[in-house]
Amino acid sequence: MMSAASIPAGRGDARVWLLAARPATLPAAIVPVLVGSAVGAAQGQFRLATFVAVLVAATLIQIGTNLANDYFDFRKGADTGTRLGPVRVTQSGLLAPRTVWLASLLTFGLAAVVGLYLAVVGGWPIVAIGVLSIAAGILYTGGPWPLGYHGLGDVFVFVFFGVVAVCGTAYLYTHLVGVDTFWVSVPVALLVTAILVVNNLRDIDTDRTVGKRTLAVRLGQRRTRVEYVALIAGAFVVQLGRWLAGSASIWFWLPWLTLPLAIRLVRLVWTAEGRPLNRALVGTGQLHLIFGALLAVSLLLPQP
Repeated sequence: MMSAASIPAGRGDARVWLLAARPATLPAAIVPVLVGSAVGAAQGQFRLATFVAVLVAATLIQIGTNLANDYFDFRKGADTGTRLGPVRVTQSGLLAPRTVWLASLLTFGLAAVVGLYLAVVGGWPIVAIGVLSIAAGILYTGGPWPLGYHGLGDVFVFVFFGVVAVCGTAYLYTHLVGVDTFWVSVPVALLVTAILVVNNLRDIDTDRTVGKRTLAVRLGQRRTRVEYVALIAGAFVVQLGRWLAGSASIWFWLPWLTLPLAIRLVRLVWTAEGRPLNRALVGTGQLHLIFGALLAVSLLLPQP
């Protein structure tokens, strides 16, 4: 894991910006695009230009959100030298706060430029999704009533980085969103929310100290662990339910290949505290990526 001390002064610009972008979080943007595009491809409506554009736009929105989070958490005093997670560039002094904020706005602006093409492809629903996604990325930790500071971060991530991201991507190809597409999006939404939950579980004590009232702070450690288990289990149950309801092919079981990883993560989250939960954070991101990729493959494979 990169640290502030590992970046030599005056020679670490590229590495600092890579740290600020938080590459480990980018699968949260990539997976919904893969799954939503698989929905379109399964209906014979895949277009490479649309895929590339939505992938770039989603990644830029994720990076912009990360930069805004870095800036606002520092300004509000939530990121301090006692944090247990990875280094934050603003709090550690690697980048000036104004620089990070301007980079966030630039990144969101680039996403909006790419979104102009997507608006032509998808019309006003895509414009609405883009505007709301950028606004939510800022308001997650910014503004007079930041969502993440009032226990709504889990809902924000479930909706925007799960359901909206998958269904919005699928809409770009099909120009409709059915019930089946919604249920395809739910496992993605559950697992990306689990990433946030383990992050907030690790930070309960420090967040409580600075007045950051995440859902984890409100629930406490034990009930937050229960939430994590429910989210992980729910992803597998929904996938099974799709098959039992007749909306998934015989390949529904492919994402279930990640079950051993999920079990190991549940055991780790149930017992670990503090910095050891960073391993669970990385592992949950890997689970989200692999499960999502296998879900996309299961949508593309023909019935035997």
